[in-house]
Amino acid sequence: MSEQEAVGDALPEPMAAVLGDYERHLAVERDLTAHTVRAYVKDVHGLLEHAARLGGTGVGDIDLRTMRSWLAKQQTLGRSRTTIARRATAARVFTAWLARTGRIPHDVGASLRSPKAHKTLPPVLRADEAAELIRSATEHADDGSATGLRDVAMLELLYATGIRVGELVGLDVDDVDRERNVVRVFGKGRKERTVPFGRPAARALDFWARQGRPRLAVEGAGAALFLGARGRRIDQRAVRAMVHRRIAAVPGAPDIGPHGLRHTAATHLLEGGADLRSVQELLGHASLATTQLYTHVTTDRLRRAYQQAHPRA
Repeated sequence: MSEQEAVGDALPEPMAAVLGDYERHLAVERDLTAHTVRAYVKDVHGLLEHAARLGGTGVGDIDLRTMRSWLAKQQTLGRSRTTIARRATAARVFTAWLARTGRIPHDVGASLRSPKAHKTLPPVLRADEAAELIRSATEHADDGSATGLRDVAMLELLYATGIRVGELVGLDVDDVDRERNVVRVFGKGRKERTVPFGRPAARALDFWARQGRPRLAVEGAGAALFLGARGRRIDQRAVRAMVHRRIAAVPGAPDIGPHGLRHTAATHLLEGGADLRSVQELLGHASLATTQLYTHVTTDRLRRAYQQAHPRA
């Protein structure tokens, strides 16, 4: 069942029909991931539902006042600035599509403003904590279990490359180029990029490919690089659970998931002297402003180190 089918029954039929068309546009024409499509459709459904409660029956009844009152309602419900900003963006993208496809005469959401989201980053591991994470996982993999070898390979690759968990689980065997030690990744919007990894990750991948994957693979595994316990492509939830479990074995380390490892990789790259543009390309950020967030993390660390070490801090 599609997201529109799941939530569209509460809407007037003309609105529900347009929402269905929009969902297909996002999935087919824009080739967005299923998760992104669900998020957009859910936010737009909320806007349409609000418009219907105000007496609207079709998308032509949505105006700037309706959109502003919808966002104001989110604030009274206690939604965070980040959530409100995201929903405002979803609304603007939707009304731009409505205008572009002739469903409304002009883009009523073009002048919609929203509060700037507080951009914060989750905790990151120190370099010694990251090393202990890998060491601990490797120690547990010494029993030679296929899942242990897989976990080490996934941790090494996540930390070495900073790829997203969705990109990790989407990897196929042929996406890894062992001659050049790079991995081909399909990121948001199916944008392809090539990300290098180091010798430790290469060794872990080799062990997994030779000694682990063949023991887990079943018919239907296809070309998936990483497999779950049942022998098919591993899913994101399993990877998240594994990362949290392995992190718990590191004394004093913050409880982070795969995205925290992505932030850790970016922070350590910048602390090691990498330039912002290179890190932007490695992470697959569309905007350099997103990558610049990590400079705040490294600056804060530098400030704390200065305050602790300098006699006149």
